[in-house]
Amino acid sequence: MATTSNSIDPAYRKKVVRVIVISLLLDLISFTFILPLYPNLLEFYRSLETTNNSSTHPTLLSHILELLNTYKRSFSRPISSRYDIVLLGGALGSLYSLLQAIASPIIGRFSDKYGRRTALLWSMAGNIASVALWVAATDFRTFLASRVVAGLSEGNVQLATAMAADISDEKNRGATMALVGICFSIAFTFGPALGAALASTSYVAANPFATAASFSLFLIVVETVYLYLYLPETRPTAAAPSGSSQGVNGSVNEKEKKKTNGHANTSAQRSPATESSSSSSSERMRTNSHTLLNSTHFLFIFFFSGLEFSLPFMTYDLFAYSSASSGKLLGFMGIIASILQGSITRRLHPLRVVQLGVFTCTISFFLLAKLTSERMLYAAAALLAVTTGTVVTGLNSLSSFEAGEGKTGEKLGEHRGWGQVGRAMGPVAFCSLYWWAGREVAYQVGGAGMVLVLGIVLGGLKKPARTIGLAARDEEKKKRI
Repeated sequence: MATTSNSIDPAYRKKVVRVIVISLLLDLISFTFILPLYPNLLEFYRSLETTNNSSTHPTLLSHILELLNTYKRSFSRPISSRYDIVLLGGALGSLYSLLQAIASPIIGRFSDKYGRRTALLWSMAGNIASVALWVAATDFRTFLASRVVAGLSEGNVQLATAMAADISDEKNRGATMALVGICFSIAFTFGPALGAALASTSYVAANPFATAASFSLFLIVVETVYLYLYLPETRPTAAAPSGSSQGVNGSVNEKEKKKTNGHANTSAQRSPATESSSSSSSERMRTNSHTLLNSTHFLFIFFFSGLEFSLPFMTYDLFAYSSASSGKLLGFMGIIASILQGSITRRLHPLRVVQLGVFTCTISFFLLAKLTSERMLYAAAALLAVTTGTVVTGLNSLSSFEAGEGKTGEKLGEHRGWGQVGRAMGPVAFCSLYWWAGREVAYQVGGAGMVLVLGIVLGGLKKPARTIGLAARDEEKKKRI
C-alpha cells in the first residue's frame, strides 16, 4: 500500500488542489453539455438520414437501426419504434464506457511511469479532437467517431483522482477526494442546463447542436492551456540523496522538495531494516482486496448506470420532457450533491459514505418503479443526488488506501476500468429490459440488484486498518489535551 513517509508541503498541496478543481470544472461542464441532448440529438440524425437517404445506399445509422429492429422482432410482444432511441442511446453510452474500460488502466500505468502532468496533457489532446469532431458532426458517422475518440482519450477525472491521492494522506484523503466529487456536482448543476440552452440556439442548419459543441470545445481548449501553464507534477519521485535533503534542524529544504514533487521524503533517515519492516507492515495492513473493491464498483455501476442513463429517456417517455426540462432535473440533482459533498461527504469515513449512497440508490430504484407524478420524480432524483455525491468518491478513497507505493495511478485506473465495464454493460442491459418488459419491471430488477450491492458494502467491505489506527491516535491526542 501507499505509505505516508512523504509529508506534503502545504503550499504545494494548496496549489495543486486549486488546479485540480478549476480544470475539472471546465472539463466536466463541457462533458455534461451533451447529457440532456441525447434523445433529441439521436432523433435529429435518424430524421436526417431518413429524409436524405430514401433512394441512396444504406448508411451506418440505417444498419444499426436495422439491427435494432431485428432485435425487436425477436420478442413476441410488439414494441413501438419510438423505443429505438432508448436502445440506441444505451448502445452509444455502452460503447463510450467500453472504450474507457480499455483506456483507463493504460492511462493509469502511463501516469505512474511518465507522470500525471504528461498523461493528462496527452489526454486533453484527444479530448480536443473528440469535441472538434462533434462540432463538425453533420451526420451520424462523424458523431459516432467523436464518441470513439472521447472514449479512448478521456482521462481527466481518473488522473485528478490520482493527483488527489498523491497530495493527501490518511487524515485528509476523504476530504481531498470529495473535492473531485464536488466538481462533479457543480458541473451537473450547471452543465446540462447550459448545454440545453445552447442547443436551443442554432446557427448551423446542418448541425443544430454545433453551438453547444463549439462552446464545449472552447472550454476544453481553455482547460488545456491552463493545465499546461499551471499544473505541476504530483507523482512522488525517488528520495533525495542522504545528507542533501536535511537542514540543520532535520527539516527538508525547499530545493529538495521540488526534486520530489512537493513531497518531503524522509526515507533517507530510515535504515534498510526499518524499510523492510515498514513494507511488511503495510502489506499486513491491507484490509479490502482490490478484487473486492473492483467487483463492488462494477456491480454498483452496472445497476446505477442503467438507471442514470435511462432517466432522460424515461422522463421523455412519461412526461414528454424537453432538453430544458431534463437539464433542470439534472441541475436540481447537482445542487443537492454539491451541498452534500461540501458537508457530509468530506467529514464521514469513506466506507460510511459508500454505505449511505448505496442505501439511498436502492430506495430510489423502487420509487421510480412506482412513479406517477413529477413530485415523486424529484423525490427519487434527490435520493439519486445523494448517491452521486457519495459512492464513487468513497470507493476511490478506499481503493487508494490499498494501492501499493508507486502504483496509485495503475490501481485507480484498474478500479475505474472495472466501473467502466459496468457502465458499458449497464445502459444497454437496462434499456433493453425497460424496452422489453416496461419501466416498472426494469426498475424493480434494478432495485433488487442494488439490494445485493448494499449487502456487500454493509457486510463485506471494512474500514482500512490504517484509517482505524489514525482515528485511534487522534482520539488519544484529544484525551491527552
